[in-house]
Amino acid sequence: MRAVLTVIGKDKVGIIAGVSQKLAALNINILDVSQTIMDSYFTMMMVLEISKEKNNLEEIRSELNELGESLGVKISIQNEEIFNVMHKL
Repeated sequence: MRAVLTVIGKDKVGIIAGVSQKLAALNINILDVSQTIMDSYFTMMMVLEISKEKNNLEEIRSELNELGESLGVKISIQNEEIFNVMHKL
């Protein structure tokens, strides 16, 4: 399954490292990534490949929410198909 992950929050050291390390620990592959800093706010979007063995999006979302709290950012994840339908013009 492919998923879209977004990270938003005040910029600080370690956000990319923390998110990447958590994804690696969850055996989730990063297919594409885009990030920028706008007026001291960090924003990042990733396209992920989640293995069929670790396909419980709610468990992944829970772990990423905990990580977001520790990093001081908001992390959201959703199925890529749902993301595409919601953002289609």
